[in-house]
Order: sequence, then C-alpha cells, then structure tokens
Amino acid sequence: MVIKQVSLETVCGITSKLPENTLPEVAFAGKSNVGKSSLINALMNRKSLARTSSQPGKTQTINFYNINDLMYLVDLPGYGYANVPESEKVKWGKMIENYLHGSKQLRRVFLLIDIRHDPSANDKMMYDWIINQGYDPIIIATKLDKIKRSQVSKCVKAIREGLKVKSGTTIIPFSATTKQGRDEIWELMDEAIGYEE
Repeated sequence: MVIKQVSLETVCGITSKLPENTLPEVAFAGKSNVGKSSLINALMNRKSLARTSSQPGKTQTINFYNINDLMYLVDLPGYGYANVPESEKVKWGKMIENYLHGSKQLRRVFLLIDIRHDPSANDKMMYDWIINQGYDPIIIATKLDKIKRSQVSKCVKAIREGLKVKSGTTIIPFSATTKQGRDEIWELMDEAIGYEE
C-alpha cells in the first residue's frame, strides 16, 4: 500500500470506550522496549508519528492510526515494564484483552519480540493470550541490525521454541534502521484487509 495520508485518529485510555470503527484493523503488541514505535514509524515512512521514548512503558493507551481511510493500524500498550506498579499492569492487561475480545474489525495481530533475547515470561503470556482470543499472531523479530547475519536463524529458532509457536507461524526478522522486513509486513497487512493495488 502506498501511504498517502496517516493520522492518529483515536486514543483510548483505560476508561475509554473502544471506537466503533468500520474499517479493518491490524494490531501490534509487544513489550515496552521492543521497538514498536520505531516499527510503526518505519511502516508509515514517518520519522516521529509514533513517539519513541527513552522511558519504556510510555504507551499507556490504545492508539488508532488511520491509513488512507482504508484501514487502522492499532498500537497496543507496551507490556511487562518493570517500573510500572502492578495495579497499572493489570489495567493495561484488561485494556488489551477488551480490545482483542471486543474489536469487530480486527483482522490480524502482530507480536513483536526482540530478536536478541529469548522470549520472556510476559512474551509467552501475551502469545498464549492472543491465541486464546482466536488469533494466530505473526511474530516480528525486531532489532535485526543489532545481531550478526550468521546469528539470525539461531535467534529465530530460539523465538519459535521459546514461545512454542504453532507450526506454520510466520516470523519476520525486522530492522527499523535498514527497513529489512518492512515489505513483508506490509504484504501481510494488505492481505489481512483484502487490499490490492
């Protein structure tokens, strides 16, 4: 999809009601410092559409980005950040759950995992949760430029085994710096919403 226009249309906090969108949605979930904002900016060819922060755990809302009036990219709150009180984590968890469970337009969920590390307990929990809500997440292995090329397949295998992914699950190594993986992610998003050039 060629991006002609993109805007942050709706921001939902803990007490907000989810918007009744009529356009298809694809959602992105991931740990607080996994590089989600950088990924969204790379997908949109924008420098600072999604605010990257030196303080992980800043996204405490569900953000709906309208792309070309054709679809929404939905940025879910980062999870698993240590400096957040337990009560806050529970609220975010509820928010994400309500969205996954309640959105009538959600077509695909992408789960971001840092390629350099084995999946954490929070990553596993999130993966299982997405599966339990009836979605087969596509895994995006972020920060690809931070490892040597020779390590990629070993790291991808560690993610596959660490999450115990269902067979046939797609894992896309991605770098926000080199944009490697961007086209594959867009292909899957276009396919999910039934978009053809």
